[in-house]
Amino acid sequence: MQQIELLAPARDLACGKAAIDCGADAAYIGAARFGARAQAGNSLGDIEALVRHAHRYWARVYVTVNTLLHDDEVPEAVRLIHQCYDIGVDALIIQDVGLLECDLPPLPLIASTQMHNATPARVAFLQQVGFQRAILARELSLQQIQEIRRQTTIELESFVHGALCVSYSGQCYLSYAVGGRSGNRGECAQPCRRPYDLVDRNGDTLVRGRHLLSLRDLNLSAYLGELIDAGITAFKIEGRLKDRAYVMNVVSFYRQQIDRVLADRRLSRSSSGESRIDFAPDLHKTFNRGYTMHFLYGRAEPPGAIDSPKSIGEPLGKVSLVESRSFRLDTAAELHSGDGLCFFDRARTLRGTVITAVHGGSIYPDRMEGIEPGTAMHRNHDHAFLTQLEKSRPQRRIAVRLTLEETADGLSLTAADEDGNVATGHLPCDKVQAEKPEQALANAVRQLRKMGDSEFACTDLSVAWREAYFLPFSALNALRRDALERLVAERTANRPVQRRGVEKSDVPYPEKQLAYQGNVLNRLAAAFYRRHGVTEIEPAPESGLDMRGRVVMRTRYCIRHQLGACVRWKDGEREGWRNGRVEGQKDGRMEEHRFLEGWKEEDWAEPVYLVDEDGHRCKLRFDCSACEMEVVW
Repeated sequence: MQQIELLAPARDLACGKAAIDCGADAAYIGAARFGARAQAGNSLGDIEALVRHAHRYWARVYVTVNTLLHDDEVPEAVRLIHQCYDIGVDALIIQDVGLLECDLPPLPLIASTQMHNATPARVAFLQQVGFQRAILARELSLQQIQEIRRQTTIELESFVHGALCVSYSGQCYLSYAVGGRSGNRGECAQPCRRPYDLVDRNGDTLVRGRHLLSLRDLNLSAYLGELIDAGITAFKIEGRLKDRAYVMNVVSFYRQQIDRVLADRRLSRSSSGESRIDFAPDLHKTFNRGYTMHFLYGRAEPPGAIDSPKSIGEPLGKVSLVESRSFRLDTAAELHSGDGLCFFDRARTLRGTVITAVHGGSIYPDRMEGIEPGTAMHRNHDHAFLTQLEKSRPQRRIAVRLTLEETADGLSLTAADEDGNVATGHLPCDKVQAEKPEQALANAVRQLRKMGDSEFACTDLSVAWREAYFLPFSALNALRRDALERLVAERTANRPVQRRGVEKSDVPYPEKQLAYQGNVLNRLAAAFYRRHGVTEIEPAPESGLDMRGRVVMRTRYCIRHQLGACVRWKDGEREGWRNGRVEGQKDGRMEEHRFLEGWKEEDWAEPVYLVDEDGHRCKLRFDCSACEMEVVW
């Protein structure tokens, strides 16, 4: 039976454990160095603790070693990988192909999305050189995913939720060009979230102070079935900088959604146990910039969050009445003192306020500035919900069936779990007939079903003795403990483990020349590509390359499309977008968009520039034939 994986982020041990407890089949976590989120490093001791916790449920832990490496860093990275293998890590997520030239332990390798896994030829090559899985580019349409699946057999992993890079991952050098902080080295300064002016070739400002490179957050929860049908076997949640509350909420929501899809398709999850939570997960109640399905179905809704890169939370409705110190909404939203609200004012500037009181339908904020009738209000801090998450302690339990039987010298208890593991505990004892048989049976059943703090939950218990015996609680507890300890040992011995090394080959790389976008930073990476037929190799920007006049970002996102000025749209479609309303997700929720008013084609005659607050100027190039945009430093 095909198994589907839900993969969750782990900023630290606490987040990783919460992810597993809420139903993740795997968690990915950064070690102390060489992860694409330098701020989310963890000690080997914490990673080992997470491994132990995950393996109880046959869940997996992947470590990210997905930065580009300088020559002098390679030996340390290899030592780290061997240490990860020694503590039981299940796979490595890597970017630098120089590591494939090293003596690595037999750990499965996952090709980071930073490797620009966007074409069938690229993914097929990764499969041929030993990768077990490829994390696909986030910009791919469902049709493109289907084509990659048709031409490969490698495991395919897809992002389904969280923050989006505006550039093709691994192909963004803007942060490095601006301030020397490389995204491919785990140090991205996120210049894409800054405000920019859009300036035409004459120096006239077309758009002022908007976050023109900022995207909304990905949410493909409504399309999981389609992704499975297209060939995806692992669903990835972004967020290795997010906190425990975010991880619990998002993982729990996707666990519920995925389980429904798996039941419909008669598929199974790839780990054991059922999670029990005491809250109703809601994707709008934790950090989000508004949601987009990105380019899953081609170039549909504009995905930009150009008014603000901050979280806007859940939509509440519109202001229907404004009084001196309070306002009312046109919906019956349940609000509480301490909730945080945000809204865009007339200038499309994001404002925030906190609720101090709610009386009847009147909402009293600490500030009334900017609140007018018709203002669309959002809650970006649900105080009651987040407090509940902080207090919540989700539990994950593996179903086990117990059978109590007589033996020649006493009793036995057989435990069979949901994965087919079976173990039997024994209790040598004198079988003393109970004076009260019904009570003795009830006591035995009640005591044996108690699983305490273990990872098990008893779903059935049958008793096969000739007559009821008197058994002290201490004896029953010892028998149950023996059976479960043996079952844990059996699960440990039978846990599925994949061990495979990389076999060097000379299969040809799809290209003969590599420009700086090939991200070759060390001698071993260059040797890898030469062995696979590449004849010309330009070093990566992080080698000290002068980026002036070079493309620092190539993106499927297009500012012209975002602003309603795409020349490829039919007139009717373009007019529909410029009227300012467009259907968003499958649930029919309507999103409002503001576009450039009164634009003329000559306004877009190149060069067109983005200018940030510090005066940095980037030139935009629009490749309309490929439906892509380039940012040139």
